[in-house]
Amino acid sequence: MWKKHDHGWIFLPGRSAPEFAAAEAAHCRYFRLDDEEECFAEDDVSCYNCRYRRWTRDSFECMNREAHNE
Repeated sequence: MWKKHDHGWIFLPGRSAPEFAAAEAAHCRYFRLDDEEECFAEDDVSCYNCRYRRWTRDSFECMNREAHNE
């Protein structure tokens, strides 16, 4: 579901896969809810709402390097 990138990890399902983003966040011990005005998804626990998420044109990058080293 993820692909390594120079700065982090790209979420392959993209911006239109809320069920996958929620499932990934539910299993991530590094998930941290972003500020309310930065939240995108209806479900609070979603990679789309994580403070380590940085949007790209088609998806987002997970900037927490430890999250993908386990």
